[in-house]
Amino acid sequence: MTLDAEAWAAIALTAQLAAVSTGVLLLLATPLAWWLAWSESRWRPVVMALATLPLVLPPTVLGFYILVGLGPNGPLGGLLPSFGVRTLAFSFPGLVIGATIGSLPFAVQPIHNAFVAMGRRPLEVAATLRASPLAAFFKVALPLAWPGLLTAAVLSFAHTVGEFGVVLMIGGNIPGETRVVSTLLFSHVEAMDYARAHALAAVMLLFSFVVLLWLALMQRRGGKP
Repeated sequence: MTLDAEAWAAIALTAQLAAVSTGVLLLLATPLAWWLAWSESRWRPVVMALATLPLVLPPTVLGFYILVGLGPNGPLGGLLPSFGVRTLAFSFPGLVIGATIGSLPFAVQPIHNAFVAMGRRPLEVAATLRASPLAAFFKVALPLAWPGLLTAAVLSFAHTVGEFGVVLMIGGNIPGETRVVSTLLFSHVEAMDYARAHALAAVMLLFSFVVLLWLALMQRRGGKP
């Protein structure tokens, strides 16, 4: 079983999507996880529920609502023509938005757990040394929480690679534009081309095993956030 040019194109697009969405997720999830770890707001449970909703919501349902939101009659899609953008649906930027929302819990949870495990004591010590809250965050909190950040990056990347429902709903299966590994595998199975489906599935299986093995080894070394 060998991978053809179509498979390699899908793998390249999948890697690009996972890399971009992971970068966006780390930028969004880190301050959100910090707020969830230390905020005493009454809205905290609501925000936590929204941030973890993709864990229990069927991906096709999530993808459907994202598609509606980005569509020409949606709250965001209706504003796009004013900025010279026709639509984000069935495009790579739309895939990034869908993948970011779908993988949000996989970034927020590890970082949140790392901040909680760190406790307030290091921040209190930094305050006694006259460190500003911002300096304490970057020079104390982030270095101590790095295992959580690393786990969040790996899980977000891996989840995006394996995502199917959300990317199919928001991006479709357009060759060279939105066709990723999961949707290409679906196409092969639909066409009963099991030889090429086996090749892609084997790549996904190997990738998933390596990710889980790495996480297990990291936890064994004491890097568990």
